[in-house]
Amino acid sequence: MNGLSTDTELSEQKGLTNILVGLVGAVRNPTAHAPKVKWEMTEQDALDILSLVSFVHRKLDLARKVKCAVEEHQ
Repeated sequence: MNGLSTDTELSEQKGLTNILVGLVGAVRNPTAHAPKVKWEMTEQDALDILSLVSFVHRKLDLARKVKCAVEEHQ
């Protein structure tokens, strides 16, 4: 998503990774692994989750491939 060449860029990458891990842990896993007859989620929670997914998706859409050190030496 960026050049990964500064501390700020590395922090941004780690932050996005943490957001994705958090989404999976907080939203996807409980809903996928627990049998439910009725899924309790407020409309506001659903909108907040979709907003966060939209943010992450937009960041990923703007991402660019960065060569790693191993690729550069081949």
